[in-house]
Amino acid sequence: YRREHITYWGSFNDVVCKKLTVENSRIVRFCSLKEAAVIVLTYWLGLLPFIPLVPGAFEVPIPGEVFRKQAQNLTCLQRTLFFLAERALNSKGMFVHLQRRGIPVYVWILNENQEFEYAFQKMSVTADLKNLTINYDDCIAIVEFNQENAKVNTLSEGMMNEFVPVFDQLQNNDNIKGIVVISAKPGSFIAGADINMLESAQSRDELYKMSRNGQDIMNRIEQSPKPIIAAIAGSCLGGGFEIALACHYRIALNDKQTKFGVPEVKLGLLPGAGGTQRLLQNLLLPDALDLLLTGREIQAKKAKTMGLVDILVQSIGTDLENMEYLYSFAVQKAKQFIVQRPFKRQYSLIENIKSKIMLNSHVRNYILSQAEAKVMAQTQGLYPAPLRILNVIKQTLDHGTQAGLNAEAEAFADLGMTNESKALISLFHGRTECKKNKFGKINREIKTIAIIGAGVIGAGIAHISIDKGLQVILYDTTEYALSRGQLQITKGYENYIKRNRITHTEYKRILSNLNCQTTFDNLYKCDIIIESLYEDLKLKQNILDKLEQHISEHCIFASNTYTISIHDIASNSQRPDKIIGMHYFSPVDKVELLEIIRTKQTSDETVCSAVHIGLKQGKIIIVVNDGPGFYTTRLLAFISVEIFYLLNEGLSPKDIDKATKKFGFHVGLATLLDEYGIDIIANIVFHLQTIFGERLIDLSIIELFRKFIRNYLLGKKSQQGLYIYSNDNHNKKETNPKIKELIKDTSIQTKEISTIEDIQWRICLRLLNEAAKCLEENIINSPTDGDIGAVFGLGFSPMKGGPFRFMDTYGISKIVDLMNNYQLKHGDRFIPTQLLINMSKENKTFYS
Repeated sequence: YRREHITYWGSFNDVVCKKLTVENSRIVRFCSLKEAAVIVLTYWLGLLPFIPLVPGAFEVPIPGEVFRKQAQNLTCLQRTLFFLAERALNSKGMFVHLQRRGIPVYVWILNENQEFEYAFQKMSVTADLKNLTINYDDCIAIVEFNQENAKVNTLSEGMMNEFVPVFDQLQNNDNIKGIVVISAKPGSFIAGADINMLESAQSRDELYKMSRNGQDIMNRIEQSPKPIIAAIAGSCLGGGFEIALACHYRIALNDKQTKFGVPEVKLGLLPGAGGTQRLLQNLLLPDALDLLLTGREIQAKKAKTMGLVDILVQSIGTDLENMEYLYSFAVQKAKQFIVQRPFKRQYSLIENIKSKIMLNSHVRNYILSQAEAKVMAQTQGLYPAPLRILNVIKQTLDHGTQAGLNAEAEAFADLGMTNESKALISLFHGRTECKKNKFGKINREIKTIAIIGAGVIGAGIAHISIDKGLQVILYDTTEYALSRGQLQITKGYENYIKRNRITHTEYKRILSNLNCQTTFDNLYKCDIIIESLYEDLKLKQNILDKLEQHISEHCIFASNTYTISIHDIASNSQRPDKIIGMHYFSPVDKVELLEIIRTKQTSDETVCSAVHIGLKQGKIIIVVNDGPGFYTTRLLAFISVEIFYLLNEGLSPKDIDKATKKFGFHVGLATLLDEYGIDIIANIVFHLQTIFGERLIDLSIIELFRKFIRNYLLGKKSQQGLYIYSNDNHNKKETNPKIKELIKDTSIQTKEISTIEDIQWRICLRLLNEAAKCLEENIINSPTDGDIGAVFGLGFSPMKGGPFRFMDTYGISKIVDLMNNYQLKHGDRFIPTQLLINMSKENKTFYS
């Protein structure tokens, strides 16, 4: 068959195919009852392509005796097939069920030889849609987003190329009185614009045209004389949210999967299809700015409270049942609105008062100035997107919606060509890649895990596991340690209750997955054990030796370590293929990164299971090879050492924080060292110094670290480190005056550093060089892993895309030249790695 215009329908009694042609959206053809029955049956079996017929076109069910009479002369197999077809023909529920599974089978029969013309007269779209499904319920058209070969829907070029003509034809069809837009994919209404489509734009003009086209489509939806209902289940983000906002009425499924937001700012962009304007029209100015500038997602219930959703429907069961219910509810609402247009939301007295206040220009200007000050404080002005968003909003408030749309399109085009946006989009791709299990599917389901050590990290691992349906055994040697860990977990979930993230019933259900114990009982049930003890090789080896006497053969042992070689931990194990490293970062429930470390002996099956657990816990995962300090800890050591070199030359922690935040680090690096703990940093440095020698640090700076430890300047936990912290307010800090005393006796002559740029480059070059060294030594497997690890593990500037993306953008040859210059000034620790030298000579990039 040819899908575009001709379909061949076969019957049971002959092999001759009868041709049906589609002209002007009509079929002029007579079809017998028996042939129609075969059509339904072959649809059911998925043997024929999509031939859309509408429910209600044929309203009289087939009498059973007529149907059976027609089947008298058929073979046993044919009679069986006809019996199945009869049941399908007389079951509207069966049609709906099959259609939800992607098999459209709406066919009703009046009489034998009834003309099919009426059905196709109501239907005005072609049969070769790949990303949309069009259904009908009387005079309501239902447009289902169902992107081909994708888990979620995005506003791709293919999707929009189908949606626009379909929408226009439905608008021009007098038989259609209302339209429902819904997704055929549970959990995804539309997750946003197709990032690849944005990346493919070669010029600013292409991006400008893309924005203008999007605005035009949304305006046509908004201005439609027919009621358009958005039935939303799952992620409704970015361009998907813009479509929903353009519709006249929004119905949302009230479950955890349904989320709303405009995350474009996280990609260095802004909503480009009128989203800035419609958020302003639907929300108070502070709420609109909050969503636009943060890119945060909100649940359906919150969206309803804010006025972004008109009505919620409650979850009634499975995803399929919820989608059926939402579908039916939306269709009924659409029929209701044929008679009475969707009503405008009624605002409360307080909301009306607030709206009146917002009309005052002085109030609006104050809110905008406060928002700008907050943006500058958080981003140092390094990210252009938030500032352009504020400019668009100001244009709208001062000159009206059309001026706002013009400013939005201009800003979208400008931002899409910036290095910041390209870096953030690259990071988005990397993040997506690191949320997949590249090692396939697990061979054995993981139901129970044990965590050895109820300290801050151990309790944190338990915290992010019990709410994912895992049975967790939390082990420690004393009841006191267990109670402290359990208190940390319960406090975390009690905060979730206060913030309405979970209910009290859910809280009880989650905690029922936690079992605390001081013995090794029941560990034989575990599929994986995660050890989270002190950084002591013998301690970890001893616990592994004891555990192997209690655990099953399939159980995996994972060590949460940041410096100790996994190969060394597994050296005495009888099954080194089951030993792996899982490096969690503190606080475990907030830092997204998980660094998984494998040895040459670790099996792919073990890695696959560890990645599976990490993904279930909601982590972004990089898998690295065993080596000194692995990846993130190794980079941390090198930048920490350079910070101590700078301190030793008279620079203050505030100078270092200011410079590194200005470079784009999420937290000033001097503050980061205090957060980690100077003693922990020192232990890492001492360990790695035995391996890297003076390439990492010289003896005088090692002595400076020791002075900090001897004087109990351990960082925030001891209330003094590089800073002194207030007893009452740990966020209040002052430079520690003792630093000047500690550097008096150093053997290094202080060097004056005149600019912030010098500080930035000295720290940054140490990090860039060591990241390249890790790639050269095969510690990390790709530049993507290196970028993700540095950004999400160490707070490296997201707007630069990570160290490898930054080197590509800045120029590897320039990086090598800078390192050579700094080597002349500050010594051989700035010698560039051979990989960078070679790439510079060959003019190569990491992302070629």
